[in-house]
Amino acid sequence: MIRLAGVTKVYRTENHRKVVLDNVSYTFDTKHSYGIFGPNGAGKSTLMRLLAGTELPNSGKVTRDVRVSWPLGFGGGFHPAMTGRENIKFVSRIYGADTRRVIDFVEYFSEIGHYFDMPVSTYSSGMGARLAFGLSMAIDFECYLVDEITAVGDARFGLRCREAFDERRGRSSIIMVSHDIGTIKAYCDRGLALHHGKLIAFGHIDDAVEFYRKNH
Repeated sequence: MIRLAGVTKVYRTENHRKVVLDNVSYTFDTKHSYGIFGPNGAGKSTLMRLLAGTELPNSGKVTRDVRVSWPLGFGGGFHPAMTGRENIKFVSRIYGADTRRVIDFVEYFSEIGHYFDMPVSTYSSGMGARLAFGLSMAIDFECYLVDEITAVGDARFGLRCREAFDERRGRSSIIMVSHDIGTIKAYCDRGLALHHGKLIAFGHIDDAVEFYRKNH
């Protein structure tokens, strides 16, 4: 389970106050996979970071009793002065994974060649995404957070990502945000909509799709 209890998330600038979540309570039953709908700027990616624990709410609490991934492809946790290899070794130790196995998998899967032993600060955004996605696939999680999985690398690499992800979702649940309704319906059996700071749950994913289409 992943539980939100009275979670509020607000961003403030000098002239603006953006409410992403407004006192939201909800429990994700990780026996199911969830698709989250919402327009650009609604805060879907922020919600994913809150679920992952890479960002904290202003108030309320997020609790997890399953092993939850970071948002797939997210490389914000890499240290730019460390090499790809050093970053992978560091993260695998944090998660108690077999360091040698994880390094070998990511080096092969990411296909970034000699850059694997260069500082992450020298990477293009695409190379960083490849490294991050490979690491996501190298460590087993009970729940994967997916933020627009399709936008990683070229078509061939994208196919490899989907194949690797399909293999893991057979034994793990998913919480996904995407603008591609077909992708969400293919991967998820429950739907939510992020609407004006509230998280609205629907009994069937088609109901969430209909709500999203009507309101956006």
